[in-house]
Amino acid sequence: MAWRANLSRNLKELRILFSPSSPQSAATRAFIEKNYRDLKTHNPKLPILIREATSIEPQLWARYDLGVERGIRLEGLTEEQISKALEDLAKVGASR
Repeated sequence: MAWRANLSRNLKELRILFSPSSPQSAATRAFIEKNYRDLKTHNPKLPILIREATSIEPQLWARYDLGVERGIRLEGLTEEQISKALEDLAKVGASR
């Protein structure tokens, strides 16, 4: 999990969008509850934006240098798969 400490080196911003009540966003809500503190502790200056909206599908967005963004739909993913998706987005930033 050393990649978590490098998020701020590889990303400029992280956004997580989800519904506060839909079953499709349950894993995303659980991921945030369990991992937000650790992510923010390791990356205190990285903006991690949590956005709740009714009737929205869960998504994870990463912004890199020069305004380049990549997003991943999180519907149907488990907490472990969401963590892997975030790790993959961080690796993309490391290769830029």
